[in-house]
Amino acid sequence: MTNGTQKKVCLVTGVGDGTGASIVRRFAKEGYRVAMLARNMERLAKLEKELPGSKAYAFDLADLDRLVEVCRQVQTELGAPHVIVHNAVRATFEPFMEADPEDLERNFRVNTTSLLYMARELTPAMVKRGSGAIVVTGNTAALRGVPNYAVFAPTKAAQRILAQSLARDLGPKGVHVAYVTIDAAIDTPWTRIPFNPDKPDDFFSKPDAIAEEVFHVALQDRSTWSFDVELRPFGENW
Repeated sequence: MTNGTQKKVCLVTGVGDGTGASIVRRFAKEGYRVAMLARNMERLAKLEKELPGSKAYAFDLADLDRLVEVCRQVQTELGAPHVIVHNAVRATFEPFMEADPEDLERNFRVNTTSLLYMARELTPAMVKRGSGAIVVTGNTAALRGVPNYAVFAPTKAAQRILAQSLARDLGPKGVHVAYVTIDAAIDTPWTRIPFNPDKPDDFFSKPDAIAEEVFHVALQDRSTWSFDVELRPFGENW
């Protein structure tokens, strides 16, 4: 391990311009060294420059062999993570008769199987330490199937159930696992245009606000741990 400062480490997948970047900044603000996993090296390099102590790992999370290598690399270069935030998502939206059946497996690999691989690689150190947290960001696809989500929603439902299995296994060992369902359109350029160009600001959930809740859940007192956490704008019908 090369991290002589012994700062806590947070690993975040799916570090895009929205929620992922906000989560990275929130943990870095608190003094964590953040391992940032995503495909876009240009975006990660900007964050790496902005946040001293952070480190970028650019690759496709669907490459599970590479994911194992990166998990081991993070432990060597930064230290064993205290917090894992699985924010990466792969989604395709077509009715089941029009969708490519292969997309079900592709979505599953990024959304669900990668979580299993990370847990297997990174939680033994948490258990040994007697503390740690895994926070998975989800959406209502984990709870409800709709026609255009036929090869996406099953992967998010499985992701939530896997997270619950991890929570029941790891909780008594001191490791907190939580699932944060974001029942909202997140305020990013690509969710506003072309999908919601005429919606007011308070229609959207703010990435920084989501990151604040993820941070809060990750650091909950062990006497009051949450598993299912739901976030939505105040005006959302549910």
